[in-house]
Amino acid sequence: MEAGIVGLPNVGKSTLFNALSAAGAEASNYPFCTIEPNVGIVPVPDPRLTLINHYIHAKAVLPSALKLVDIAGLVRGASEGQGLGNKFLSHIRNVDAILQVVRCFEDSDVTHVDGDVNPVRDITTIETELLLADLQQVEENLHRNQKIARSGDKEAIVRVAALEVCRTALAAGKPVRAIGLDEEQQKAVKGLGLLSAKRILYVANVDESNLTGEGPLVESVRAYAAEHGGEVVVVCAKIESELAELEEADRAEMLESLGMKEPALDSVARAAYHLLGLQSFFTAGEKEVRAWPVPIGATAPQAAGVIHSDFERGFIRAEIYSVDDLVEHGSEAAIRAAGKLRIEGKSYIMKNGDVCHFLFNV
Repeated sequence: MEAGIVGLPNVGKSTLFNALSAAGAEASNYPFCTIEPNVGIVPVPDPRLTLINHYIHAKAVLPSALKLVDIAGLVRGASEGQGLGNKFLSHIRNVDAILQVVRCFEDSDVTHVDGDVNPVRDITTIETELLLADLQQVEENLHRNQKIARSGDKEAIVRVAALEVCRTALAAGKPVRAIGLDEEQQKAVKGLGLLSAKRILYVANVDESNLTGEGPLVESVRAYAAEHGGEVVVVCAKIESELAELEEADRAEMLESLGMKEPALDSVARAAYHLLGLQSFFTAGEKEVRAWPVPIGATAPQAAGVIHSDFERGFIRAEIYSVDDLVEHGSEAAIRAAGKLRIEGKSYIMKNGDVCHFLFNV
């Protein structure tokens, strides 16, 4: 699962990305790291992993991971090449969701590109650039597919119809995610990586005096998100950057002094996970306890395929129990003896928190 980070210059986007990457690199027993200058992998915190490991003592504990792609700050006109806009926008066409960092703090030492702090104006500036970039992409593909459709090609005919729906919406200033494409239409345009079709999380970047996000600046972001189907997380990128550089004991002390239960970056990772419509299942053994992301509504074979395609192809059955079962009985052997180990087949719909063993034959 991947998310792209966007925002205007000087909103704290790079500070947030660097903090997320640093936190990921320090995650215990997992090879999180920055794998390119603008790409980082961060953990999705899940306390259930620690609980499972209390009963099944594994050598490694591995949370789900979120891949973040950071691009340079966008400016008005990015869709037309201003600030190398299209070059940067192309880097996030393949992500699953977008995290837009929005400046919600006043600081005379940090110049705003538009002269003053106005979160909703900033959001609409970025949204406009994404819409215009999509409109250009759609029109180019529409022209190409219209030629193919005239020959009677059925796939091209379907694609043209879907592209025309998208073009109409985009030309009216409406993002693709808001127009309710049906399954066939979504499939027809999926390969374009339309930016305005992606789900969006607004990250309200506040200053040290406003960690809970009170006041009109953050409230304006919350109101905009509620109206346009987005979600909001409040973060102080400056503090998160400082926390990410500390050892665990020092980090805990700083969090306590700030009245925080956990770094706000944990909330960002979990919110992105939720935004993508994902839930976790677990595998557990002596080698590792691991969380795996799976779409809500996925079947047992599809979940097995997240681990390895052979598991899905040769799926026979799954042995499943819950974390609560493990806490109640204390071991997998005791769960089995109590008759709580469930045997599920190909039609089973995965539940959040299932602990699984997959049996397969290829």
